[in-house]
Amino acid sequence: MTAPDKHDPHTLNFSSAAVHAGNRGEESTGGVLTPLVLANSYNLPPDPTEVDWSDWRVPLYTRNSGFNQLSLQEKLAALEGAEDCVVFASGVGALYSVFFSFLNSGDHVIVSDNTYEATWRLFAELLPQKYNIEASFVDTSNLDEVKTALRPNTRLIVTETIANPTTRVSDVAALAAIAHDADALFAVDSTFTPPPTYRPLRDGADLVIHSLTKYINGHGDAMGGAVLGSADLIAELKSDPMVDLGATISPFNAWLISRGLVTLPLRMKQHQDSALQVAQFLSAHPSVAYVDYPGLPDHPGHKVASRQFDGFGGLMAFGLKGGHSAHNEFVSRLRLITSAVSLGHPETLIVHVGTDGPRVTYYPERYKELGHLRLAVGLEDPADLIADIAQALAK
Repeated sequence: MTAPDKHDPHTLNFSSAAVHAGNRGEESTGGVLTPLVLANSYNLPPDPTEVDWSDWRVPLYTRNSGFNQLSLQEKLAALEGAEDCVVFASGVGALYSVFFSFLNSGDHVIVSDNTYEATWRLFAELLPQKYNIEASFVDTSNLDEVKTALRPNTRLIVTETIANPTTRVSDVAALAAIAHDADALFAVDSTFTPPPTYRPLRDGADLVIHSLTKYINGHGDAMGGAVLGSADLIAELKSDPMVDLGATISPFNAWLISRGLVTLPLRMKQHQDSALQVAQFLSAHPSVAYVDYPGLPDHPGHKVASRQFDGFGGLMAFGLKGGHSAHNEFVSRLRLITSAVSLGHPETLIVHVGTDGPRVTYYPERYKELGHLRLAVGLEDPADLIADIAQALAK
């Protein structure tokens, strides 16, 4: 048995690695934790004439690399089981970095037709219009549909582990095999299922993308994004979009997210345990028309989710009998749950989404008819959350 060593994350179990990986104590004061270093420039070597001004391997200029950025990247790579990691100012910055680096004019992409709005708009509008990149939106849980969409110029397949907002679950290992047989890269947005819930690289994903703003930060007070994968692929992301597109994470946000990561395993357990209880309550309530949560046995992706994940995430979608006005009335009656966007916060968040917009074309019929409520379960006591929902439904 290998003795645990806080300086070697490979010797540590997940919870220990969440505490110690990437931690860089403050040598000048003896501080135990990684300090916040707000410098935007670092000391140059005695002869700077041979310095590569775009070098991201050592701190020179914070747009390329900084102390807190390096620390966060090291911690994330250890927890995801990746060779390397690059962090950005936002999740959308991370998404765009992948598309910018690995796609060229004339390329074709297969994208999940239930996906985050920024991903949708990039592939439905911006990338086709500006760079002549074509996209096919398909149900990535339907492997035959994915195979049918393949073209000779398909360079990338993109999916989400749990789709936003319908909670559809795709089989990552099967999709990875399809992508690699077609000599395409496979990228997974795993924002809804951060480690330890899931590590897509183990099932063959080439790149894993996270909005660090959500569960990984976990406190609702910082923005960031990350891409993880092999050293070769991440080097391309560091040398081009990180350095030259300017979507660099700030030292303060990197420091905040590193701090939040320490409690990730504890928080995810609470998010998921509470979400399952809330989903079970909603599914049994006579005023609720439908509930989509992968932890429920009647969810279409429950079998894949049970095999693929350690838990079912903290987010669900549901609809009420009564339509648009009933949803608004219900949200207005909530006293504990907060009406706001995002997820992975300590507080439970809910948002009423209507039946308009281009993405709705691909939603299930019940979403088109009733709209839906997206509920991101926080860290409150589940009994309190259920009591709040119950009183709002009763009114």
